[in-house]
Amino acid sequence: MTARLVVLISGAGSNMVALRDACERGEIPGELVAVVADRPCDGIALAREAGIDTVVIEPGDFASRDEWSAGLKQVVGSFEPDLVVSAGFMRILAPVFVDAFAGRLLNLHPSLLPSFPGAHAVRDAIAFGARVTGSTVHFIDNEVDHGPIVAQTAVEIEPGDSEDELHERIKAAEHKLLPDACRLVIEGRARLEGSRVVFSGGR
Repeated sequence: MTARLVVLISGAGSNMVALRDACERGEIPGELVAVVADRPCDGIALAREAGIDTVVIEPGDFASRDEWSAGLKQVVGSFEPDLVVSAGFMRILAPVFVDAFAGRLLNLHPSLLPSFPGAHAVRDAIAFGARVTGSTVHFIDNEVDHGPIVAQTAVEIEPGDSEDELHERIKAAEHKLLPDACRLVIEGRARLEGSRVVFSGGR
């Protein structure tokens, strides 16, 4: 059975493109059926050009984060997803959304969680003087950048790295990490059991 994927984005959408390409190559047993953004962005334009259904649902059109999250839940749910992936989506999701897709909602974060959560993870890693950072794919729960980890990859921080330089190397690593993690979840080889991810059948 082919899984239905919906990707949430806020920007360029490079990880969305990596997921789409992996689906088209048969590396993920799924299809990217929709891309949803919180603002007009380059990633939405790319998805439209590729013939993928797109929706922009802006928080400013709603009275509160909870109302926006409820609207987002309705939009995403209309595509009947088997997996929802937050990839460069710069919004905190309220419980009304998170709970609706529990167990099939993944987030991609540019650090080795639990280190450097938050919106400025790459900048924070450089400022701290870390020698290594990376990226994490995890199930979303009702805390920010928290939840059972599916996969991680490490990226070394080079002397003199700017935030943009380091972030580009992290994104390059994510283009393999995210499709691999989605495949594990879709194939049932990475299962959420309580507060942990249990693996079977090799990674």
